[in-house]
Amino acid sequence: MAITSTAPQTKQRQMWKLFVYSGIGAFMFFVPLTIGGKNTIMLDHIVTFLQSTIGPALPYYALAVIVAGAVYPFVTGTWKNSVVETVFSFFKVAGMVVGFMMVFKVGPAWLFAKDMGPFLFDKLVIPVSLLVPIGAVFLALLVSYGLLEFVGVMVQRVMRPIWKTPGRSAIDAVASFVGSYSLGLLITNRVYKEGKYTAREAAIIATGFSTVSATFMVVVAKTLDLMGQWNTYFWVTFLVTFLVTAITVRIWPLNAVPDTYHPDAKPQPEEEVSGSRLSFAWREAQETVAAAPSLGTNIWINVRDGVLMTMAILPSILSIGLLGLVLATYTPVFDWLGYVFYPFTWALQIPEPMLVAKASAVGIAEMFLPALIVAKSAIVAKFVIGVVSVSGIIFFSALVPCIMATDIPIPLWKLVVIWFQRVVLTLILVTPIAFLLF
Repeated sequence: MAITSTAPQTKQRQMWKLFVYSGIGAFMFFVPLTIGGKNTIMLDHIVTFLQSTIGPALPYYALAVIVAGAVYPFVTGTWKNSVVETVFSFFKVAGMVVGFMMVFKVGPAWLFAKDMGPFLFDKLVIPVSLLVPIGAVFLALLVSYGLLEFVGVMVQRVMRPIWKTPGRSAIDAVASFVGSYSLGLLITNRVYKEGKYTAREAAIIATGFSTVSATFMVVVAKTLDLMGQWNTYFWVTFLVTFLVTAITVRIWPLNAVPDTYHPDAKPQPEEEVSGSRLSFAWREAQETVAAAPSLGTNIWINVRDGVLMTMAILPSILSIGLLGLVLATYTPVFDWLGYVFYPFTWALQIPEPMLVAKASAVGIAEMFLPALIVAKSAIVAKFVIGVVSVSGIIFFSALVPCIMATDIPIPLWKLVVIWFQRVVLTLILVTPIAFLLF
C-alpha cells in the first residue's frame, strides 16, 4: 500500500518543474520587455546583446556553421537519400562558397549591393545562427515539463475542430508568431519525433502556423510605412493567417498527408477529455513531468537538434535566397509568375493589380521582397501585400530549408502548391478588409 501511495506523491513533488522550468521557457519566448528602448521578447534581447558585444566574431562563427552544414550531408551520406536531398546538398555547397565570399569580401560587385548578399547575411544568417541554438536551450524548458500538455488539453476544443490539430499545437502557433518560424519548426519536429503529432498534424502546423515572427512583421510594416497602423496590421495578419490555415487543412494536398506517426516513435495521441478538463490537464502534465529526462540531458537533446537545424538552414539561405533575389532583381521571371495572380488582383480591384500580382509571386523566394516592390504604392496595396507576405508562410530563402531539415514528410512540390493556395486565399480574405479600413 505504501508503494502505490508514494507514486502520486512523488509526481506531485516534481510539479515544481512545470512552474519553474516551463515558466522560464515561457518568459523567454512570450513576454516582451523594453530594454534599451527596444520592446521584444527576452530571447531576441539576448541575440541583440550578443550581436552588439561579439559582433566582429559573428561572421566567422556563422561561416563555421555554414561550412559544417554544407559538409554534413556528404559526411553522413544523406545527400544520396533522394533527388531533393541531392539538390539541396549541392545548394548548401554553393551557399558555403557565397559565405566565404561575404566574410572575406571577395566577389562581384552586384553580390555586395545592399539588398543582395549583405541583406541575407546580416538580416537573416547571423540572427538565425544565434537564435535557433540559444532558443533550443529554453525550448527544452518550454516543451518538456508539462506546459505543452496542460495548455493542449485546455484549448483542445478550439484547435481540433477548426485546425484539425491537437490542442498542444497552440504552443507552436504562439512560438512562431511571437518568437520565430525556425523555433516553431524546432518544436514541431521535436514533438512529431516524440510521437505526439501525426505526419498530417505536423505538416499542418509547419505550413499553417510557422510564419515569421512579430519582429519580422515590424520590419515589413516599417518598409511599407504601416507602423502608424501597427496594431491593426498585426491583428488582421494574425486573423487572416489562421483563417487561411483553417481552409487549407480541409483541401488537397494537406488533407491527403498520411495521418500516421513517426516510424521510430511510440504514438502518444492527445486524449479526448471526459470529466473535468482542468483535472485532466493537470494529470497529463504530471505524467509528462514524471517521464521527463534530466535537465542536462533534455537541454543537450534540444541544443543538438537546434544546431543541426541551423547547419541545414544557413547555407540554404545564402544559395536559394540569393538566387531568388537575383531572379527578382535582374530577370522577368517573377513578372511572368505574377500573371498567375493577376486575375485575382484584377477581379478584387486592388490598386496597381499587376504590381501587386508580381509582389505576391516574388514572396516565394523571400518574404521581405514583396514589401520592397510595393513600398511606394497606394495604402490598400501596401496593406494587402503586408498581410500576404506573412500569411503566405512558405518561402525558399529560409522556411523551405527549415522544413526540409525536419523529419516532416511533405515533398517540395506540395509546399509550392500550398504556398499558391495560401496566397490566393489571403488575397481574397484581406482585400475587403483593406478597403474597409482605408
